Amino acid sequence: MKQYKNINELLDYIISKGVIVPNKEDALEKLKKYSYYGIINSYKDIFKTSSNNYKKNVSFDEIYSLYEFDKNIRSIFLKYILEIETIIKSLLAETISSKYGIENYLILDNFDDTVEQKVIQESVTRIKEEIDKQNGKHEAITHYLNVYGFVPPFVLMKILTLGELSRLYTMLKQVDRQSISKEFKISDKLLKQIMKNMTMIRNICAHNDRLFSFHSKFLITFKIIDKNYDNKDKSTNVYMIMKSMKLLLGSDMGKEFETFIIDEIENLKSKIKSVDYNIILYLIGFPANKII
Repeated sequence: MKQYKNINELLDYIISKGVIVPNKEDALEKLKKYSYYGIINSYKDIFKTSSNNYKKNVSFDEIYSLYEFDKNIRSIFLKYILEIETIIKSLLAETISSKYGIENYLILDNFDDTVEQKVIQESVTRIKEEIDKQNGKHEAITHYLNVYGFVPPFVLMKILTLGELSRLYTMLKQVDRQSISKEFKISDKLLKQIMKNMTMIRNICAHNDRLFSFHSKFLITFKIIDKNYDNKDKSTNVYMIMKSMKLLLGSDMGKEFETFIIDEIENLKSKIKSVDYNIILYLIGFPANKII
């Protein structure tokens, strides 16, 4: 649309395009809360034909159900990404502290010499700039700078984003990366791949972007996790990240995480009528005719 339309006009617009709206008052309330762009523009694609028309019998409620499903799985993914992030931060802080001490650990000699020094220096500079930025704002950072004149690794971890954590892990010497990855019984290479993709997923969740159809060019060596998985489009999808996170979370919490996602998928299945539900499963990355 080329000009502003209020929510009443927007609802009339999709009705004119063939979308069934069983309850206009309810639809208007949802559009008011979550926006036309958030609900319709972000989730209408699978309800349309190749000629960009809505398929027969598509309802607003179906589109909203897909929106709500995606919102729910974002919350689940974010919760368990934060759990994994906490675990990795703890392991990384312990590895650095025990090997390089708690004060002058951010020096080039402590990092992988196969990584370009410029890359390491830029990352270290960003970390130091963030420490300076948090001085006077973050209680622990301020305390250690004022009392000791430095910030130990276990305090530094509190202010690092998952992206910064991922970069820091990548720059460690291989033996140090392996000391962390062995806690998950995987290679350091696979852990790097998972962390890179989790960072992107975390950003999607934090910014309320569409998650279920996410695909990443940063491939996870998924055959190590599921040797029978057929990754036809050669990209990392939500299913692959779910299984990777399940591995990092451990048996009990990993099963809990996966169960919450499966429950949301099963709940959505009963609400999708006008399109083949398998399209959604395919976009998520589930193997054909398989939920678990």
